[in-house]
Amino acid sequence: MQTKLNVEGMSCSHCKNAVKQAILAINGVTDVVVDLSAKRVVVFHDETVTVDSIKVEIEKQGCNVV
Repeated sequence: MQTKLNVEGMSCSHCKNAVKQAILAINGVTDVVVDLSAKRVVVFHDETVTVDSIKVEIEKQGCNVV
């Protein structure tokens, strides 16, 4: 499965890496692509992963899902 989310608040490579690592820590996530310029995160995962669980991890990093 693939989930695309628009994310506000990512402004540097540190933010990008923090968001990516937080999402990768979710069981069932296989890959994460973070595009700073597009303000988008694409998460590849199995059916056990919910959008809400992804949002929680992004928000823990100080960013907002819009």
